[in-house]
Amino acid sequence: MSIRIATFNIENLIARFDFTGYRNQLKSDRVLKLFEIKSEADYQRLEAARIVSSTDDTRQLSALAIADTNADILCLQEVDNMEALKAFEYGYLFRMIGSGYRQKYLVEGNDSRGIDVAVLMREETRDGQPIELRDVTSHAALTYHDLGLYHPGLGERIRPDDRIFKRDCLELDLRVGGRPLTVYVVHFKSMTNGRDGVDGRTSTMPIREAEAKAVRHIIENRFGPENASRRNFVICGDMNDYQERIDVIGDRRSGYDYVPRPDLPSALDVFSHDGFAENPMLRREALDRWTLYHARGPEEQHLCQLDYIWLSSGLAEANPKALPEIIRNGQPFRTPFPPGQEVERYPRTGWDRPKASDHCPIAITLHLP
Repeated sequence: MSIRIATFNIENLIARFDFTGYRNQLKSDRVLKLFEIKSEADYQRLEAARIVSSTDDTRQLSALAIADTNADILCLQEVDNMEALKAFEYGYLFRMIGSGYRQKYLVEGNDSRGIDVAVLMREETRDGQPIELRDVTSHAALTYHDLGLYHPGLGERIRPDDRIFKRDCLELDLRVGGRPLTVYVVHFKSMTNGRDGVDGRTSTMPIREAEAKAVRHIIENRFGPENASRRNFVICGDMNDYQERIDVIGDRRSGYDYVPRPDLPSALDVFSHDGFAENPMLRREALDRWTLYHARGPEEQHLCQLDYIWLSSGLAEANPKALPEIIRNGQPFRTPFPPGQEVERYPRTGWDRPKASDHCPIAITLHLP
C-alpha cells in the first residue's frame, strides 16, 4: 500500500488587491512604472486590471504543475484563505484532474501578509485505500518562551513572547488504509532583510533554526523523544534554507558553469545532524536537487533546494528506493538548467512570468509500514 505526497509553494495565491504600490514605489509592479499615472483612482483601476489579466495564466500553470505531481496529499504554502483555496481548486484544479481533492484544511496563521499553509487531500489513494483525518492542529500560537527557545541572537526585535512560527506548523493526524501517518506543514522565515553588514540568509538563520527546533519539539513531545524518529511522519514545506547549493556562473551569451557548494551550515541541521529525519532529495544527483533559482544580477546566481519532504528515519528506512520527483515544467525560461535537465515548459510560460511559481513542486511515493 502506497501514498503519494507533494509540497508546493504556489506563490501568492491571494484573492485580494494590494494598492499600496501607489504610495510605495518598492511595492509597485514594474509594468505600471512604465506609465504616467496621475491619480490613485487610476492606479487602482490599472493595478486591478493587471492582476486579473495576469492571474489566469499563472494559475493555469500552477494547476498544471500540481496535476503533474499526481499527489494523494498536497501541502501548499502561500495561500490567502480557504475561499481562495476553494476558488482555485474549483476553477483550475478541477479542470485538470476532476473532483480529486475533496478534503481541504487551512488555519489562519501568523504571516503579516496573510499567507497561510494548507492541505488538499483525496478521499482515497490511487490504489483505493481510504485517507482519514483523525485530527488537525495548528501550532501557530507557540511562543519562544513556551519552548524555552528565546535568546538574544534571534535579533533585537524579537521578544520572548513573540510567536515562533512566521506562518504556522500545521499538524494532520491521518490513517491511510488504517495505517498511521502524521503530516507537518511549515513555511519558515524567509532569507530577506540582512542587517549589520550580514547577508539575509545568515542574519535570519537563528529564526529558522528556532522554527526547526519547535517542529522537532512538537514531534518528540507527541511520540516521545526516544521513539519519535521511528514513527510515520513527514515534514513538508518551503523551509527557506538549504544545506547545499549550486553556484551558477556566467550568462546567456557566454554559457553557464554549475559549481556545487556542499555541506553549508543550515537551520535544517536540526533535523538531520543525528538522524532524526532524512531528506530523500539527497538520493538524487548533486546537480539535480534544486527547487528554486535565485538571481540578483549575474554576480549572484544559484540553484538550491528550499522545498522539502523530510521523512522520519523509520519511514526512510522503509522506503530505501523512494526518490522525490521535481516538477520543473512551470519554471520561467530565465531559469538556467544544468546539462541534461532541460524540460518542456508548459504552454504560455514566459521569460520571467507567467510561471507556475518561483518554486518547483516536489512529490514522493511512500510505502507505509
